[in-house]
Amino acid sequence: MNSRTELAPAVRSILETARERSGGDRERLSVEARSLPDALARAEADGRVPIVAEVKPTSPTADGTRSDDPVELAEAMVEGGAAAISVLTEPSHFGGSPDALRRVREAVDVPALRKDFVLDEDGMDVVEADLLLLIARFVDDLEGLVAAARERGFQPLVEVHDREELEAALEAGAEIVGVNNRDLARLEVDLGTFESVSPHAPDDVTLIAESGVSTPEDVRRMREAGADALLVGSAIMDHGGDGDVAENARQLTRAEITDNE
Repeated sequence: MNSRTELAPAVRSILETARERSGGDRERLSVEARSLPDALARAEADGRVPIVAEVKPTSPTADGTRSDDPVELAEAMVEGGAAAISVLTEPSHFGGSPDALRRVREAVDVPALRKDFVLDEDGMDVVEADLLLLIARFVDDLEGLVAAARERGFQPLVEVHDREELEAALEAGAEIVGVNNRDLARLEVDLGTFESVSPHAPDDVTLIAESGVSTPEDVRRMREAGADALLVGSAIMDHGGDGDVAENARQLTRAEITDNE
């Protein structure tokens, strides 16, 4: 694990829990994945901003918890124009579960990302998904895990936080890269993070802006900075209330249309 920067206590706790969950003998998965690049292209062709909407019951930075059925939430997000769905499977800090992802993937016809803290190969063989998150800062053998994910049929989404991690992701063979705008030491969000990293990504890499996108203005800012898609959780989930998830998603997926009207 890359320990160049201090981690917030909540992040350290998440990692400790992830290590406890990893391990044991599991049957190796074999997945027939739905293509994320194809799904993003369909959204673009339909005039929608490509949004990966996240089913996230809660988080260490959320204002509250939503106990809605994950399938109903995912279906509402797709109704609102989401090009793909991300599902938290981390139970202790985010209220997620592998079963939630399994049910969501069966219910929707768009790609589903497994959002968790996968630290080794064994941690991959938990539940089928179309994409699997790998966080560059948290793993020792990124290249090996990227290859292992692909061997199982997953599309690996490699998350980075700075230019150095981007270079490591590219050297590991990443084709889908997420730039997380949330600082892991203070858990603060700065959209400038994506803007500082994105110019260094090759054109043939699918680039996703993660965290901190709350408004149509944020959407347009990230798109202007080169984001092929945006991963949005809290702004759509509305943890502090019981807002209309479909409408929340629609406002962001239509951000560029609204700008041009």
